[in-house]
Amino acid sequence: MSDTQSDGRRPVFAAERRQRILELVRANGAVSLRELAQAVHSSEVTVRRDLRALESEGLLNRHHGGATLPGELTREAGYTHKVSLESAEKAAIADLAAALVEDGDAIVIGPGTTTQEFARRLTRHSELAVVTNSLLVAQALAASPRVEVMLTGGTLRGSILALVGSAAERSVAGLRVRRAFISGNGLSAERGLSTPTMVVAGVDRALAAAAEEVVVLADHTKVGIDTMVQTIPPEGIDHLVTDEGAPSEVLDELAGRGVRLHIARL
Repeated sequence: MSDTQSDGRRPVFAAERRQRILELVRANGAVSLRELAQAVHSSEVTVRRDLRALESEGLLNRHHGGATLPGELTREAGYTHKVSLESAEKAAIADLAAALVEDGDAIVIGPGTTTQEFARRLTRHSELAVVTNSLLVAQALAASPRVEVMLTGGTLRGSILALVGSAAERSVAGLRVRRAFISGNGLSAERGLSTPTMVVAGVDRALAAAAEEVVVLADHTKVGIDTMVQTIPPEGIDHLVTDEGAPSEVLDELAGRGVRLHIARL
């Protein structure tokens, strides 16, 4: 079985195509359906069929928006791995999310490379108060004299350069801010935002509880993906800022649950 290429390249046989798909998932941990289809020059319908076959062999886990490796539900990608992924999408998401911040706001920001990009856009604001458990976010704002940055306490989790644990959770208890800007490792319409580790999820939940509104920043590779620990259920998410590569069926379901969508165009 093969797919004939419209641009004149030789046909790609199913076995070869599936091997390439498996290589991509192994290299990245999680890959969206759209990216896989583009990478192997096939339709999303064909790639879905390939994913079903690979899943039946136990080689990957299939999700709404793409695929992950078995065990990826509990795998936490480190900062050095994540910083190189989807940089254009993260920048566009950060630009759009920054429009949700006004001078004089008090906000909380969770860890992640997307929230780091978002924080870099806030240096032009004045009278802004930011509470964060992310060393990357604090560093991005450190040179801005008009932004007050408050770091939580906690234990350093080196893989994501963030403070976690009960001390971090306690340090935001009792706070009330306008919005929380939080990322994660997966976002589905069924479970909402999720992360592979309980200690990270605990602080993310505490940050969300301190805010009047919760804004999730997630590029398309995370939409339709589930990881082990639920952070924020879909009904607890007020805004989602993502990019145009996110699977439309998941976005439609989230919108139906009351989530306001902000789609960054590249």
